[in-house]
Amino acid sequence: MRNSRALAATGAAVAVLGLGAPAAVAWDSPSNIVALPSVIARGGQMTVTVDGCPEGGTMTSDAFPRTPLTPVRGANETSKGIATINRDARAGSHDITVNCSGRRLTKPSAFTVIGGVQGGVGGSSSSGATPTDIAIGAGLVTAAVAGGGLLWMRRRAERRI
Repeated sequence: MRNSRALAATGAAVAVLGLGAPAAVAWDSPSNIVALPSVIARGGQMTVTVDGCPEGGTMTSDAFPRTPLTPVRGANETSKGIATINRDARAGSHDITVNCSGRRLTKPSAFTVIGGVQGGVGGSSSSGATPTDIAIGAGLVTAAVAGGGLLWMRRRAERRI
């Protein structure tokens, strides 16, 4: 009776290990795509790491050209690449598609492109403060200075009494 229980427990343990082994061996497909920083301006550089990509591969997006992925030394099954965001990429979220050893994985909304500042003469874009905003701010600063001056004059007059 004791032998049959021990045999049954051993058989169950072997079955559990046997079912887990194919999952550990089948790690050769891309499984996780991480883009850092996840919010980036046009023209910036972004690092993408991919798990389950031991031999490297390529990554693509509508915001950057096809970029190679190279294996990371010391990290099993991981590859990484550095992509430069196009200067004319549209603002908003973008997908990344990875091709590793003939297998593809797409991560939707992997990163977000934000609009950049226009350089050159002027140095700003029209999406910043408008002349109305500047006038309102100047009016508030003037009111604060005038109010502070009146308060100072009033306290000065109270000391003479």
